[in-house]
Amino acid sequence: MVAQAARQAAPGEWILGRGWHQEKWASPPSPSVEGFPTHEALSRVSPANPVLLTHASGHASFANAKAMELAGITRETRDPAGGQILRDVRGEPIGAFRETADEALRRALAEARARRTPAQVEAEERKVVELATRECLSKGITTFHDAGSPFTTIDLFKQLADQGRLGIRLWVMVRDTIEAQRANLARYRMIDTGDKRLTVRAIKHSIDGALGSRGAWLLAPYADLPGSTGLNTTPIPDIEASARLALEHGFQLCVHAIGDRANRETLDLYERAFRAYRGVKDLRWRVEHAQHLHPDDIPRFARLGVIASMQGVHCTSDGPWVPKRLGDQRSREGAYVWQKLLQSGALIANGTDAPVEDVSPIASFHASVTRRLADGTAFYPDQRMTREQALRSYTLDAAYAGFQETSRGALVAGKLADVTVLSRDILSLPEDEIPGTEVVYTILGGKIAYRK
Repeated sequence: MVAQAARQAAPGEWILGRGWHQEKWASPPSPSVEGFPTHEALSRVSPANPVLLTHASGHASFANAKAMELAGITRETRDPAGGQILRDVRGEPIGAFRETADEALRRALAEARARRTPAQVEAEERKVVELATRECLSKGITTFHDAGSPFTTIDLFKQLADQGRLGIRLWVMVRDTIEAQRANLARYRMIDTGDKRLTVRAIKHSIDGALGSRGAWLLAPYADLPGSTGLNTTPIPDIEASARLALEHGFQLCVHAIGDRANRETLDLYERAFRAYRGVKDLRWRVEHAQHLHPDDIPRFARLGVIASMQGVHCTSDGPWVPKRLGDQRSREGAYVWQKLLQSGALIANGTDAPVEDVSPIASFHASVTRRLADGTAFYPDQRMTREQALRSYTLDAAYAGFQETSRGALVAGKLADVTVLSRDILSLPEDEIPGTEVVYTILGGKIAYRK
């Protein structure tokens, strides 16, 4: 694919891609390091173009020699805080970058893209929003939780909403620097602006990486990489600074936490913040993913009123290799423990984490009620949701997770007429027929926004 793109690209033009996952290839590449390929084959087909390919999880990158040259990455380049440059036995970078280690590559890409005119930038951004909206509506989504956009992107959303050109309802987390948050949060809090199309009321941080790239922050070492417990990708004091800003300005705080240590540190941080602001109630702060929990931390979600914002489809997508990372005991006790969370009184808001997974709720609903892997086995099936629980996690409880349960999430008189019409009744049809369910109509505010 890169070779084809390189033949069509101008010399020096960046070639970008996303979606590779080393655990999902039919056979491991050779040579490789920790299952990650080395850059030589990629560099041979793209000698004149920098290439940057993002891991499916978004927590690792793969670059060719040209991209590393432009970023100034050599064998002498040190690993940054919260990241790792993978190297061969000679100490040479192989082109694989874990977590924050790709920041130099991103800066080189940003320098190249800064040469675009303002008109080119705006046209491209509007096209991105249009394509994303079309994809969401075709999959039956009426309100989308955007897990992190900078203030400049929020400006575009606001402009489109005011013009009546935002084709989907967005609930947005701010993802920007602490300095930008301090300067802007007070004037960026928006509730149902632009015909109820745009809400901005949350802040996003990532405390760790992903299990697939071995960047999730663990209490004990990886079963398949005993020398590592993963990475803390954002310093805890930075997240605490955002926590104070969130409390001061009426924002929710949403922290990406996948490993059991990441979840514990996040819950500890939340608990400290709640104690400091005892008069503030019903905050609905969230942990994004909550994929792997220590058994001692499972009851803390309900006790603290923290929402577990999880993605059912991650369980079945990641299931084949999770025990490799964690071992059987840790996987059984704490990986994607939906029933344990629900029975403890916690609320789960379901999603798909697009573009890590397809944005389709049907696929995630099926994963939530079956936990069935591609080989037909089920991933610790005692933690499956009932169909009613899964439906609620995608509708009313997802609305509650954004303080929107009074306006959406159920077909009730007085709420927004946002309706998804499916080709089949997913509450009653046989399990193996759920994936074949299609979206017939997506109705937004009583108007058909998508028709099959």
